[in-house]
Amino acid sequence: MKKAPNNPFDRLYKACGYSLVGLRAAYRNEQAFRQEVWLGLILVPLAFYLTASPIERSLLIGAWLLVMITELLNSAIEAVVDRFGDEWHELAGRAKDIASAAVFLSLVLALLVWFLIVLTPI
Repeated sequence: MKKAPNNPFDRLYKACGYSLVGLRAAYRNEQAFRQEVWLGLILVPLAFYLTASPIERSLLIGAWLLVMITELLNSAIEAVVDRFGDEWHELAGRAKDIASAAVFLSLVLALLVWFLIVLTPI
């Protein structure tokens, strides 16, 4: 096993590299994540256009980033569960369902935030 670098900047550099590899892997292998990235490319500029307040912008963008973060965690759980075989197991199914429910709830939160900030004042 490789020894971790002692220099905190080296550790940060390596951690950023691993994160970029993970983002690329999720984009290549996960259709839902790709869709969320493309939708985010529309929603983030829209957040700047539709709001004047930095707090509202932060909430709109943050809610969407939470969806993407949750999708990444869901994909990671699915990858680990799938790694151990194709046969069905109750706990594996439960883990996948719970991770999927987390994505669903993050989407509900994002919709609620966008609705309350963008549509309510109209």
